[in-house]
Amino acid sequence: MKNFTTINCPVTITAIGFDGGLHAYPKRMEWDGQTYLFIDRGIRVRRGESMCGSVTMTNGKQNFCLKRTAGSWMLVSMSEYV
Repeated sequence: MKNFTTINCPVTITAIGFDGGLHAYPKRMEWDGQTYLFIDRGIRVRRGESMCGSVTMTNGKQNFCLKRTAGSWMLVSMSEYV
């Protein structure tokens, strides 16, 4: 079971990584006074031929849905396993 919370709040991405196609993805995020380190490259959402900028990441305990808009990142939602 997951606890799901809609957040819609800007976050600071403090580290990024690059996949084989040189697409950037968040590796570390700061939000609400805490730092979250992601353990994967995330799942990207694709619309048609272009990427829409939405990615779901995990730190092993929680899932985070992030959306990139105009060069900044927004934390859309968070879910936690209970």
